[in-house]
Amino acid sequence: MTEQKATNIVWHPSLVKKEDREKLLGQKGVVIWFTGLSGSGKSTLAHAVEEMLHKMGKLTYVLDGDNIRHGLNKNLGFSPEDREENIRRIGEVAKLFVDAGVITMTAFISPYRKDRDAARALLNEGEFIEVFVKVPLEVAEERDPKGLYKKARAGEIKQFTGIDAPYEEPLNPELLVDTSKLSLEESAQMVVDYLKEKGII
Repeated sequence: MTEQKATNIVWHPSLVKKEDREKLLGQKGVVIWFTGLSGSGKSTLAHAVEEMLHKMGKLTYVLDGDNIRHGLNKNLGFSPEDREENIRRIGEVAKLFVDAGVITMTAFISPYRKDRDAARALLNEGEFIEVFVKVPLEVAEERDPKGLYKKARAGEIKQFTGIDAPYEEPLNPELLVDTSKLSLEESAQMVVDYLKEKGII
């Protein structure tokens, strides 16, 4: 857990509540946390769900792993400690978006179970939807959209998840989507159907 360094600070409650914002938007603020190996299809799926929801008139935002590392987390590498801090910050940002009533999607490998659990713990019951985007390692490696597995196998990238760094699969995700068996449209529909079933949209 990251230490709180600032002391003389007070939380200022808002007169406009989360429920008020949700009523205005006609949806519930939640985080859909896509986790899985590099190349599993997390970002592609998150953006497909975003597009589907946008067409339905829903307010969404995707926090994408690479994009966040260009700004908010540009001072972090890929050591276990930096990965933990990366996910901690994302969890806190996602919590703010959820409070704003936005359907927030995160697309991060987030390989450690305890880090994903810590992100879940920041939110209320039902506000954290873990989606395990599951594909066999060989499928992810075959796809290799960024050429990262090839570099990892050649020893050019160290601490690469699935090769020389661990990926801890979720034990009880809200949804499991196998993008090696389902089309992108079927995968996205599965997530949207879950949101409807839970009364989020």
